[in-house]
Amino acid sequence: MNAPAAPEHTLRTLLTLAWPIVLARATQSVIGFGDALMVAPLGEDALAAVTTGSLNVYAFIILPMGTAFILQSFAAQLRGRGDLIGIQRYAYYGLIVGLIAGLIALPFLPLIHPALTLLELPENVTSMMASYLAIRLLSVAPAVGLEALGNWYGGLGNTRPSLVGSTVSMVLDVFFNYALIEPRFGLPGYGVEGAAWGSTVSSWVGFGVVAFMFLRGQGYDRVVGPLALRMSELKRVLRFGLPNGINWFLEFAAFIMFINVVVGHLGTTTLAAFNIVMSINSISFMPAFGLASAGAILAGEAIGRRAHHEVSSIVLLTAKVTAGWMGAIGLIYFALPTQILSWFGSDAGPTSELLQIGAVMLGMSAIWQLFDAISMTLSEALRSAGDTTWCMAARLVLAWLVFTPVSWLAVLSFGGGVYTVMVALIGYLALLAAAFVWRFSSGKWRSIDLVGEPSLL
Repeated sequence: MNAPAAPEHTLRTLLTLAWPIVLARATQSVIGFGDALMVAPLGEDALAAVTTGSLNVYAFIILPMGTAFILQSFAAQLRGRGDLIGIQRYAYYGLIVGLIAGLIALPFLPLIHPALTLLELPENVTSMMASYLAIRLLSVAPAVGLEALGNWYGGLGNTRPSLVGSTVSMVLDVFFNYALIEPRFGLPGYGVEGAAWGSTVSSWVGFGVVAFMFLRGQGYDRVVGPLALRMSELKRVLRFGLPNGINWFLEFAAFIMFINVVVGHLGTTTLAAFNIVMSINSISFMPAFGLASAGAILAGEAIGRRAHHEVSSIVLLTAKVTAGWMGAIGLIYFALPTQILSWFGSDAGPTSELLQIGAVMLGMSAIWQLFDAISMTLSEALRSAGDTTWCMAARLVLAWLVFTPVSWLAVLSFGGGVYTVMVALIGYLALLAAAFVWRFSSGKWRSIDLVGEPSLL
């Protein structure tokens, strides 16, 4: 078991590793952006149902997906250690996580509409969102499986399979949306349900492409023979992966409550405007997250070689590039909010109220770009070291004990409006970035043993 030679961590190294991840994440932002854009002609109710419904789907996906992300850390550290035989088993552990997630989602199907009726949303929005979610939940298993295999490949330094799967999903999603949402090709037009089926089918096909590559041994040094899966290794994946998944889930659950209850309390137009702004922000967020993930791969490989001293320079380089991207896009949001929001209108054009509210939100979202860049870079670096439990605790405290109660009281009890909503979100992201800066600077992640003892040949 010979570890690879220590690489030189330059901007070129980072970008070479990052560009497939960045493009893969960008395809995901195109999917979200495109879904909102193509359903917009159906009106604000349909737009609110699809954009909010898409976020609600992630309530089921984000925990197992966050758990599967730890495969990148395992693969990167094992690669740094030179344990190429032990690596292959971890892909199957990710597929097991995806299968379990898909099975768990199924019993929730009959509970969707009763749960949505508890929210203060118009009946038409509730009905369309329930139909959308009932279809989209069928995509939980392939969505998690694609992330699992993509992150496993990424940990090996091969970030292209994720790009292939995501691109296939994006192209099919755009095509199906075009064909199914409005009447075309002799079809009657299925509206919100057409958007849901387009996303679900495209998710399965994208996953199938990457799964086929993996089973054929493409893109890695395949070991032929018995799998010899180990329960101890699966438990280790869950031990470090579940805190990462819970970490993501708790923050996202707080965000979903914030959207459905706090923002939804301000009316359908404000809810639609906010979700449009979130869809637009995926253009800055998704590529930045890809950059942060690439930095985490380099950091994990260095930790696997026991070269902990290299991690700080990797993280600093990643943070500069990520912040540069998000800052530049944030300036565009600040300078051209009305022009960007004008794309999202019905046949009669966007209402003046939607434009006004959305422009304020999009302009203010420019403020949080740098906080988000720092938070992503450091949280991914800490995850690469296996420091997932602390990150989970930090998000639990800040999301549920600070962000949620403060925003709830400010809007529902004290009558805050659009500016209050955005200030609460900016403040939360600033506190989160500060927390991760403190944790990484403490150096406690250096003592964490993620992969354990080397696998026996």
